[in-house]
Amino acid sequence: MGISNKKLVQMVERMPAFPQSVYRILQLTTDINCPPKELIEIIGHDPVLTLKILKILNSPYFGLSRTILSINQAVVFVGINTIKNIALTIAPVGVLTNEEKDDEYLTNLLMHSLGTAIVAKRLSRRLGASELESADYFVAGLLHDFGKVVLARYMPKEYAKAIKRASKKNIPFLKAEKKLLGTDHTRVGAMLAKKWHLPNELVASIQNHHAPRGKGSPSPMGDCVFAANQIVKKLRIGKSGNPVVEQLPPPIASRFNMDLGELINSLGDFSNEWKKTWFILHQG
Repeated sequence: MGISNKKLVQMVERMPAFPQSVYRILQLTTDINCPPKELIEIIGHDPVLTLKILKILNSPYFGLSRTILSINQAVVFVGINTIKNIALTIAPVGVLTNEEKDDEYLTNLLMHSLGTAIVAKRLSRRLGASELESADYFVAGLLHDFGKVVLARYMPKEYAKAIKRASKKNIPFLKAEKKLLGTDHTRVGAMLAKKWHLPNELVASIQNHHAPRGKGSPSPMGDCVFAANQIVKKLRIGKSGNPVVEQLPPPIASRFNMDLGELINSLGDFSNEWKKTWFILHQG
């Protein structure tokens, strides 16, 4: 017997809200003509977010020649896109408890999610997305497995059994979830993204990241997240709990004009970018 829809809704509703300031940043930056002044005002009204951004910018990882004292100064020195990317990177981690941040499995899941985010963003630029648009692909990659966080938090025993089953039988984690939990992380993740009022394309990419549509007009974002997810599993960056690496379906391979191996080889080294973003993520 599967979990009831009522219990699923209750679990999702118990999750913390997405930071309102970061949600507003996502909203505003869907408009390519959005004036930086509005973003600066939104961040400035969130003192916690402001302090985190300034702490990151003043760290040795950025190596700036002077101390940054305000968001206005930050925009001058590193640009509004960098500020936006930092805000979007640290926001999701803020919903985790301190115990979850220290949990070995969830740490590995975050590593996997961050790798997926970085690769999805790179793939989006290859498909012609602007720097501004590619930030949404980054968020889609970062959040694609957050349904697992909900299940691990509120159904820990069943979730642990699903992980063991997938590993022991070498089957897709999705299949093990459905067998033991009666639901799966893509459905729960989409429900969480809706609760957070994230853009519809983001919600769809989370819901479909194991089942890209591939017919008619498939979503570029969904295709990038699917491909990035497989690439990061193949490269063994973190652990998602899913032991199976899928090849690219023909519509996605056609979109990139490459199979999975060729796509991996074409990406180049992104280890420095990963290390820098992992540092940022831990400030959330």
